[in-house]
Amino acid sequence: MALELLTPFTKVELEPETKDKKRKQVGILGGNFNPVHHAHLVVADQVRQQLNLDKVLLMPEYLPPHVDTKETIDELHRLNMLKMAIAGIEGLEIETLELERRGISYSYDSIKILKERHPDTDYYFIIGADMVSYLPTWYRIDELVEMVQFVGIQRPRYRAGTSYPIIWVDVPLMDISSSMIRDFIKQGRTPNFLLPHEVLDYIEEEGLYR
Repeated sequence: MALELLTPFTKVELEPETKDKKRKQVGILGGNFNPVHHAHLVVADQVRQQLNLDKVLLMPEYLPPHVDTKETIDELHRLNMLKMAIAGIEGLEIETLELERRGISYSYDSIKILKERHPDTDYYFIIGADMVSYLPTWYRIDELVEMVQFVGIQRPRYRAGTSYPIIWVDVPLMDISSSMIRDFIKQGRTPNFLLPHEVLDYIEEEGLYR
């Protein structure tokens, strides 16, 4: 049964017949993860549970394709923090494809490679509401929407709508961002409870974001 176009703010529960039980159902949450924080983890875990996915892959990008270039740190640090953040959490794994491929991390290229490697898998690409309005500018977006199911997450201060087929999933709204955490550290403030304590310990030990 094909998924119908959904309006913003619609919470969706997929009926059993909409999925082919012989195929794997895998979510992808891409990002810079600079650093990873609790909002990332809540989104990944809630999407996995609510859409009954086999797992969600956190996929750190090597070079974001945004016009406004992001300040970032070495990918090894970002990868180490991700490993610490998801250790022992069921259903969350890391996909390092974009770090290995290097270059600009276009989602179309990554999904194409993943589908070629895993033809038995259906992918669900998770994006925040702040990214939805940018979808028309994404590289080869019309082809990408044929390859993957987009899953939208509402964020504080953002209200989005789009003509693209998106499943909207409700998760607890957490007004946390990586840039906020970096700013806290630069100001000498400790971002307690905003990210896993193992990640915070790593940041302090490595002297990151100072």
